[in-house]
Amino acid sequence: MLPKKGVVPDGYFEYTVYPLEGEWTTSQRDDEPLDKSLFEYRIMIRQPHFVTPTLFEELKPRFAEKIPHHLLEDLQFETIQEGLSVQMLHVGPFDTEPASFEKMEAYCVENDWSRQSKDHKEIYLSDPRKTAPEKMKTVLRFKITV
Repeated sequence: MLPKKGVVPDGYFEYTVYPLEGEWTTSQRDDEPLDKSLFEYRIMIRQPHFVTPTLFEELKPRFAEKIPHHLLEDLQFETIQEGLSVQMLHVGPFDTEPASFEKMEAYCVENDWSRQSKDHKEIYLSDPRKTAPEKMKTVLRFKITV
């Protein structure tokens, strides 16, 4: 939408907005049963390469048109390095994700890899407002040690 508002950053190109991503973490120990009520998360949207920290800061005041002011303070621009991971496409409702994580963990065991923690990333390929739960698609990913 930037060119429509008269802003064309260096390297700009037309693109489709990337899917919503969530990083999920918990303070639980790995040997405890999973309690989803203890999860904490961050929600993110990947940005194209032409969006720089400088451009982000320049545009931040414009975000106030769509984002409540108290949330603007929490908005951050970060570069994330993920490292080695295992991922799979989960098809179905969020509540059935543990079965997919079990498959991923079994795959790790077969390959002598270790899951680093219960922390994980989810990339939401479906809109839950428009997609039947059994057809939801979510990429699940967690860090590993080889």
